[in-house]
Amino acid sequence: MEVFSRDEAHEKTQKYDRMREKKAFDESMAGVKGLVDAGITEVPRIFVDHPENLQSALASSNGHFHVPIVDLADIVKDPSRRKEVVNEVRSASKTWGFFQVVNHGIPTTVLEEMLDGVRRFHEQGAEEKRRFYSRDFTTSVAYHSNFNLYKTEAANWRDTLFCVMAPNALEAEDLPAVCGDIMLEFSKRVMNLGTTLFELLSEALGLKPNHLKDMECAKGLVLLNQYYPKCPQPELTLGTSRHTDSDFLTVLLQDHVGGLQVLYQNQWIDVSPVPGALIVNIGDLLQLISNDIFKSSEHRVVANNMGPRASVACFFYTATPPSPKLYGPIKELISEGDPPKYRETTIMEYVSHFSANAKGDGTSALQQFKL
Repeated sequence: MEVFSRDEAHEKTQKYDRMREKKAFDESMAGVKGLVDAGITEVPRIFVDHPENLQSALASSNGHFHVPIVDLADIVKDPSRRKEVVNEVRSASKTWGFFQVVNHGIPTTVLEEMLDGVRRFHEQGAEEKRRFYSRDFTTSVAYHSNFNLYKTEAANWRDTLFCVMAPNALEAEDLPAVCGDIMLEFSKRVMNLGTTLFELLSEALGLKPNHLKDMECAKGLVLLNQYYPKCPQPELTLGTSRHTDSDFLTVLLQDHVGGLQVLYQNQWIDVSPVPGALIVNIGDLLQLISNDIFKSSEHRVVANNMGPRASVACFFYTATPPSPKLYGPIKELISEGDPPKYRETTIMEYVSHFSANAKGDGTSALQQFKL
């Protein structure tokens, strides 16, 4: 087997028809899992990332920094404890844009079954998965690999089952049989948790608890059921390139494998798995309406040869059906000394712009909406 250095591998990717190979990969409808099942021992060229991105991935994770962990126990019945939690949420949202929550009310059994459901879907036969394969993201359920496959230079080493769970409720028969029931149960519980988180975030902004909920920030929910197969050459590719999230808020369930990293003080920091915890991160739309008080931080997932890695990213936003509702900096947060930093936009306009420009280089779509 011919083995290349990162620089040699990247150079070789320049000497072939990349778009043709991407199209062939897409039309196989088998995803990255299909490549692994076929027994590949080298990463196909469309996945080989730029050496600069890979070098920074290998030189990451500073042990001096740890993403904050927020304990949600007793926040309903103990006002002093709730005040402490609001302060913790405020600090994490302003500095990290990330925090993990424990004692969040979702049983460990539900979390484990949800991750098992992700694995069951992605590890079933290719023919079963092909029934859901689509790049039409106006549909409620779509299986694909790399939503931005044709926009980025290098593809990412992951497959995704995309499901719009709210505001229009799905039935079990609308979802894959191997994971439909647990997706409905998990989504219901995440929506309840989302209500709590948006209350805490509202209070952290100095607003009434229902402010963000009344703005319909918690109305919609999209699940991205992600599957990162074991990679034969993880030094050549990424599981997910650097990016921010286009939503208001993301709640992430990750398994024990790890690989998620957040950019903090210009360093990539591992978001180490904590048993029973859920990861929460601020999205672009919440940074926009908070007028930059809260931070939507860049993050990514490194490839690994220990996998597969399973995760569920729960996006709080409503893009389907489209709404004419405009979102701009909250008026209570602006003043003569701190004027609005962004123009108003609809969720659909923002998400469409984000998707059209998602090239995996970390460039924030928020820049296009600055005043």
